[in-house]
Amino acid sequence: MDWADLIGRVASDGDREAFKRLFEHFAPRIKGLMLRAGCSPDEAEEIAQNTMIAVWRKAHQFDPATAGAPAWIFTIARNLRIDFFRRRSRAERLQTSSELPDEADQAEAADILISRGQDAARIASAIAQLSAEQSMVVRLSFIEERPHPEIASALGIPLGTVKSRIRLAMNRLRDILDEDA
Repeated sequence: MDWADLIGRVASDGDREAFKRLFEHFAPRIKGLMLRAGCSPDEAEEIAQNTMIAVWRKAHQFDPATAGAPAWIFTIARNLRIDFFRRRSRAERLQTSSELPDEADQAEAADILISRGQDAARIASAIAQLSAEQSMVVRLSFIEERPHPEIASALGIPLGTVKSRIRLAMNRLRDILDEDA
C-alpha cells in the first residue's frame, strides 16, 4: 500500500476514500500503541481519533522526502499522547496542590519512588546483558516507542527480524529478571 499516495490524495483532493483507507489501517494500530504505552481504552481511542483528525487537517504538510507516511502518522500520535499526559498531569497537580499531604502519604510516595528506581536499575542491568542487536531493538521499541516498521527501516533489516529479535530479547529479559528475583 502506498500510504504517501493516499495522504497526497487527501491533501490535494480531500479524497474521503483515501482517508478511509488510512483510518482503517492506522487508527487501530495507534490505539494499540497507546494501550501498550499505558493509556486507558478511552484515552487510547481519543488519541487515535485526534491523530486521524490531524492527519486529515495536516495532510498538506506531509513531505515524503522527510519521513515515511507511517513514521509521520505515528509521530503525530506520539506528540498527541505527550500533550495529553502533560495536560492530565497539570490538572492533577492543580487539583492536589491545594491538598497538603500528611507524613504517611509522603513516606508512601518515597517508597514508591525508591521501588521504581530499583526496578528501573534492574531492567537497565538486564538490558545490558542482551546482545547488541537485541538491546538495540528493545531500546528503540520500548524506550523510544518507535513502531516496528520504522525500526526495521532505521536498522536496514527485515520487519520479521525486528519482531524476532524483540521476542527473543523479551524471553531473555524474563529469564534474567527471574534469576535476580
